[in-house]
Amino acid sequence: MDRRTQILRAAARRIARDGVRGLRVTDVAEEADVSPGLLYYHFTDRSGLLSATLDYINAHANDVRARRADAGLSAFAKLEQQLLSEIDDDTEVRENSAAWNELRALAVFETELREPLRRTTSAWIQEVARSVAAVQNDDGTAAASDSTRTATILTALVEGLANRWLAGELTVEEAHGLLSEATARLVHLRPNPLSPPRLKETS
Repeated sequence: MDRRTQILRAAARRIARDGVRGLRVTDVAEEADVSPGLLYYHFTDRSGLLSATLDYINAHANDVRARRADAGLSAFAKLEQQLLSEIDDDTEVRENSAAWNELRALAVFETELREPLRRTTSAWIQEVARSVAAVQNDDGTAAASDSTRTATILTALVEGLANRWLAGELTVEEAHGLLSEATARLVHLRPNPLSPPRLKETS
């Protein structure tokens, strides 16, 4: 792992553990066990570091999906796997999900984060849209022009379910069951006939 990647991994880990508000460059330097000067060399300032962390999280998610890809799956199963991989008890997947959601919330208040967030979110949506279009082409149920709209809804749903999972309101299995059902409905396929896990009762 090169130093730049080491720093970004540390930034995602620190944000996932302690949150992003009040985060200082020196906090990330301590987490990465490097000098603060090295962070300024690579990222210029805190905003540059946070923007690069978004890119790192997006790239890591792509790597996870590539490692788990199965060429023998149907187009729908590939789409489903692509979405489900965002919610997983793997330590780094969990940390990156928490950091991503922290950074999205921060963009409400720190406007300089909005453009990098828009850019990384758009790349994610387009990747999912290509998978949606492949399902629609195989199934013949909807125009491929709807794929971006469907992908926007699906990625927003992933983020919402991930928030509830991270907050302990849903298990991985419950989140996966809801996401699989919604994906099937949105791309006009029948849901999995297996009964999804029952949701926990809330008081």
